[in-house]
Amino acid sequence: MPGARLQGDGFDMKKVEAIIRHHKLEDVKGALNEMGVHGMTVSEVQGYGRQKGHTENYRGAEYSVDFVPKHKIEIICSDGNLQLVIDTILKSAQTGQIGDGKLFIYDVKQAIRIRTGEMGEDAV
Repeated sequence: MPGARLQGDGFDMKKVEAIIRHHKLEDVKGALNEMGVHGMTVSEVQGYGRQKGHTENYRGAEYSVDFVPKHKIEIICSDGNLQLVIDTILKSAQTGQIGDGKLFIYDVKQAIRIRTGEMGEDAV
């Protein structure tokens, strides 16, 4: 809606960004759906952490894999649901091995649904 005015304080939402292993995506998605989170954005990403990639052998040749493929899940949730979302992701994505991923938490100042102009929690 053109000219929509941003709301000030009172919008207590967080963005949870989870970088997880490819094969854990369905587990995480299912666990989040069970707890009532139905909206998320998923992207295929590549990167490395402390392990700086790894080496693999293919047809007798050793080569270095600098960037490891992962999935990035982005979720917007209320402050009240934040710990439950974090715990759910940790429980369903964790294997205990190096490369399980990371969680990042951000403050969300505002959200606006483009189609209707709804703002705040109504837009999420």
